[in-house]
Amino acid sequence: MTDGGGATLAPAKASTIRVVLSHPLYRASTLALFLSGLGMSAAAPLIASFLITELGASFTVAGLYYLTSLTAPVAGYLVGARSDRTGRRLGLFRICAVGGFLGWLGIAYSTELWMPFVISAVVLGFAGAATSQLFAAIHDELTAQPTVANDGVVAVVRMALTAGWVIGPVLGSFLAASAGYRTMLVFVAVATLAQIVPLGTLRSTPPLSEEQSPRGSARAAKSAPTLRAMLPLLAFTALYICVYAGESVKYAFLPLYMNEQLQLAPELSGAIIGIQPLVELALMPLAVVVGRRMGMVRLMTFAAACGVGANLFFALSGTAAGLFAGQILMGVVWGVFAALGIIVAQRLLPTAVATASAIFISSTAISSALGGLTGGLGAAAIGLPLVFLVPAALAGVAVIGLAIMSRKETRRTSMDVVGETEEVAPRSDG
Repeated sequence: MTDGGGATLAPAKASTIRVVLSHPLYRASTLALFLSGLGMSAAAPLIASFLITELGASFTVAGLYYLTSLTAPVAGYLVGARSDRTGRRLGLFRICAVGGFLGWLGIAYSTELWMPFVISAVVLGFAGAATSQLFAAIHDELTAQPTVANDGVVAVVRMALTAGWVIGPVLGSFLAASAGYRTMLVFVAVATLAQIVPLGTLRSTPPLSEEQSPRGSARAAKSAPTLRAMLPLLAFTALYICVYAGESVKYAFLPLYMNEQLQLAPELSGAIIGIQPLVELALMPLAVVVGRRMGMVRLMTFAAACGVGANLFFALSGTAAGLFAGQILMGVVWGVFAALGIIVAQRLLPTAVATASAIFISSTAISSALGGLTGGLGAAAIGLPLVFLVPAALAGVAVIGLAIMSRKETRRTSMDVVGETEEVAPRSDG
């Protein structure tokens, strides 16, 4: 079975899991992203504690560390643009992973407070682009050898990153408590370097040339995309930032709210926090199926609306049941965005998928800074739990913006269908 460009399609009955497990690149990328998520999530909740405990930072200075991630979007764009010019996705991935290893190792053995700040801003900003290179390599392979499960392959590989984030914080806390913060950071460095191991000596499929590519698919970019070409991607990324900003507010203030004001038992608080990633993992495969039927951006509009509802539950319910409901809704939000976000981003800039991947993935740094700033100001102005009205408003902005994009997506899809119909059955003049 072939597509219009002559590429071989996998049999329709082939399951997504079977496709992932049978293909060396997809299988290796799944393992690599699990290790990436494991390492990143082990360090994320504890880096501030490391700065305070080991290097004597104040709470204010430790909080400023997270602003160093604002260099990540710039670094990601530079790496992505280089990748799109050369097509060497996995080579850049390996360089970024080695950079991450050296960066985390340098932080683990830092003796002065300024060292982690400089290392994070300069080295780890580029290291974060490793993930986007894997997704670009997967996109190139799926374009060259398409299957009926293309979107499902991306979702399954993305699930591995989420699975790493489920396990990583628990493992990081255990290592920090039993062996110390520096040992935990050495583990993070090793996990970052270990991403390289599953891929071995694999080489990625070069992006198709413009002549080889089906309409709308990726191809090697001869020059950097223009700002006008990038506007849809930038708009989508900005709306994603509005949604993701709520995560920073939630992780900063929801534990404080549960422990200090509601005085919930630690077991109950842990269950409330832990329900979200479980819902997220369960929904990611379903999100791909539903997204194909109703439109991916339309489904993401619904997910952003769930984000509004989740934050309203946090702000107004005042009960453990309400917080559970909010976390379940947040699981819906990230089950959809985690599965579909990278797919939509790449489709919005099909001629430079590495650049699109890097811009989208690195945007979490901006959203974390936005969430930290607005959350801090909101908590000071209106206190807990009303501070959650701030991310509810930001998610509301995303709902409006995504709804507008969804209407454009529907019109574009209709035009594509009409065009394909005319190509298959041209109108006769006789």
